[in-house]
Amino acid sequence: MESLDHAVAAERGGAHRLELCSDLSSGGITPSAGLMQTARRHAKVPIHVLIRPRPGDFCYSDYELEIMRCDIQSAKQLGMDGIVLGVLRANNHVDIAQTKALVQLANPLPVTFHRAFDTSYNLETSLEDVIQTGASRILTSGGEASAMDALSTLARLVQVSRGRIIVMPCGSINSENVVRIAQKTLAQEFHTSVGTSRVAGASGDNGSPHNAGTSPSRPLSSVFQEQVAQLVSLLGSSATTYG
Repeated sequence: MESLDHAVAAERGGAHRLELCSDLSSGGITPSAGLMQTARRHAKVPIHVLIRPRPGDFCYSDYELEIMRCDIQSAKQLGMDGIVLGVLRANNHVDIAQTKALVQLANPLPVTFHRAFDTSYNLETSLEDVIQTGASRILTSGGEASAMDALSTLARLVQVSRGRIIVMPCGSINSENVVRIAQKTLAQEFHTSVGTSRVAGASGDNGSPHNAGTSPSRPLSSVFQEQVAQLVSLLGSSATTYG
């Protein structure tokens, strides 16, 4: 979520957790302290915050790592419930040492290793690397643009990781495909932006979630809430929806 409107709508729709960020069109960066603080006042469900100092790759300089450490400390002070991050080395291997240090700094907040995982050189090797860092879960589309394009890969990752780390599918998950993804992967947690992360102009839309059916008199946040509620209903009580 990059806006308070969407965060509140996701909670009302039944999302079990929220991921807070800014600039979704670039893949997301760390939100402002003001957004974190305001979201904490208005949302009751757990909020996990993205720690990413800039768009682009996930190989960070010493200065950028220092920024990430400061942002993690700020997130803890502002009452966030979890941290989302990912650090790779120049060869696209998981940077175990740097990630582990950030996970330890975030403690006791759980850390999700984000889709930097999908750009790593080998997903199964990277799975073992992320487990070494102490992260609690991995956010992944199985190395593809969407979860639907990587069902077998996601199913394998879920199976191999069982009992050691949570694998949380993401990538264009919506009410039309979430049941199939759940059945094929056997994952228990799912991440979706319900279309809000689409880059403006992509696929012929303006980045708004499912623009058809909206109108000036019907706020997009209410449509978003309905879409989240539909996803939660389809998944039932056995799975966690992460907005």
